Amino acid sequence: MVKEYNDDVPAVTFEKEDDSLVVIIGSGAGGGTLANELCQKGIDVVVIEAGPRFSENDIENDEWAMYDKITWNDKRSTTGSSPIAKNFAKAPTWVCKGVGGSTLHWAGMCPRFQDYEFKTLSTYGGVPGANLLDWPLSLEDVAPFYDRAEKKMGVSGTHGIPRLPENNNYKVMAAGAKRLGYSQFDTNNLAINTEPRDGRNACDQISFCYQGCKSGAKWSTMNSEIPKAEASGRCEIRPNCMALRIEHGADGRVTGVLYADSDGNNQLQKARVVCVAGNSIETPRLLLNSDSNVFPDGLSNSSGQVGKNYMRHMFGFVYAEFEQPVNYHRGAIVAGVIRDEARNDPNRGFVGGYYSAISALGLPFYAAFLDPKGWGKAYTGWVESFDHIANVILLGEDMPLETNRVTLHSSEKDQYGLPTPSLHLDDHPNEFAMKNYSYKRSRELYNSIGARRVFEGPALPASHNMGTCRMAGDPSQGVVNRWGQSHDVDNLFVSDGSQFTSSMAGNPTLTIVALAIRQAEYVADKMESHEL
Repeated sequence: MVKEYNDDVPAVTFEKEDDSLVVIIGSGAGGGTLANELCQKGIDVVVIEAGPRFSENDIENDEWAMYDKITWNDKRSTTGSSPIAKNFAKAPTWVCKGVGGSTLHWAGMCPRFQDYEFKTLSTYGGVPGANLLDWPLSLEDVAPFYDRAEKKMGVSGTHGIPRLPENNNYKVMAAGAKRLGYSQFDTNNLAINTEPRDGRNACDQISFCYQGCKSGAKWSTMNSEIPKAEASGRCEIRPNCMALRIEHGADGRVTGVLYADSDGNNQLQKARVVCVAGNSIETPRLLLNSDSNVFPDGLSNSSGQVGKNYMRHMFGFVYAEFEQPVNYHRGAIVAGVIRDEARNDPNRGFVGGYYSAISALGLPFYAAFLDPKGWGKAYTGWVESFDHIANVILLGEDMPLETNRVTLHSSEKDQYGLPTPSLHLDDHPNEFAMKNYSYKRSRELYNSIGARRVFEGPALPASHNMGTCRMAGDPSQGVVNRWGQSHDVDNLFVSDGSQFTSSMAGNPTLTIVALAIRQAEYVADKMESHEL
């Protein structure tokens, strides 16, 4: 059993006047990893986390109970023409509120960026309506940190780590993949232990990965990075503390973080360096709420790009019913992937690529995701066929649009009196073309092996949120440089998926972790040389 709390290590507490610290806002894949990496280098860290602290004892194999327990439910609004904006205006994204952030509920899928995905503008050329930009770094720059991230997380199928076994849902998908001539499919690269490793158990194949991992096999910062950071004696975690504002001086340099503590009292923690890892909604919101005479349009926003270029993924479910039971809910949730379509081939009618992965769901989530507004004989017929269903989830690259953005609501306030975030979301034509093609290929896959019928699920809110504080070599085109360091404020960093310049085809967590490891080295070096 994983030991989340280091009872044998005295808890460290830092003074709020201590301005020698690195203060990290958020404890997910970026913030939690960065905290541990810095602590292992001898740097003192305070992590400010808006949500509570959970343990494995708090995790239930109950989809709706866990959704209610870990989801970020603070008020936000949505505008735009996307079905997501229309159907899920109050909850357009799924992010978590708790120590561990969205690594509490993620599925563990860990693809690397491909080389072309770091240079989408150069590769695709101008795409009408898209605000494409090449990253100011390359796959070659990130590859060594991918290696370190995969080893840290225990990613199956890498560095000699065994893959998870084949479950029924995978076997169905693999049979169809062979019929269609695909060759790049297996049980995926997952940050889920196939054997005991790094203090975590092996996977028990009980599914419910989206709800947290009851067996402790799945990597999260809750069960790995945060406990290790605390064990160093250099990390203080402050749960139930909401960052309200990043303070800065007349010279523009940040000086600390104003936050509301667990009792609702405002506190100011001074800092030498501040790193923001609050996800692609809350990170730009915090910067915009940290305006001043020095930064009238929001902190680190001389480019005007804070909040802009929000990306998620082309996202869809396809379900197929078979004569024999599949019991697709058994086994690790995404233990199967087809990579053949994760390439750039404009001959398909769109740029960028997509992954097809199995996605095991329990009955409650299956019924909800099948059709959020459905009812009647057709809908209930699919629900009744639950144990005969196979399923894939489709994940593809989303185009950055300047108009897809996070702004501060003009009148709505949150419980702390701050303007709430408002997300504007339109769909790009490239997404429609990619989705239509991917649905067609998925239907062909299942029909090739005798599916009774196939159902194409509707658009749903994404868990993969990227952009809004993007990297750029030119300070006029983005918010941070190749290290995630603010172009405007040298002791301010963005440490989450907000810094992504493009969305890639697959899940972002591995890349967030790799960039956090890379950023930690840079911050530590600059602190040692007194450049920070």
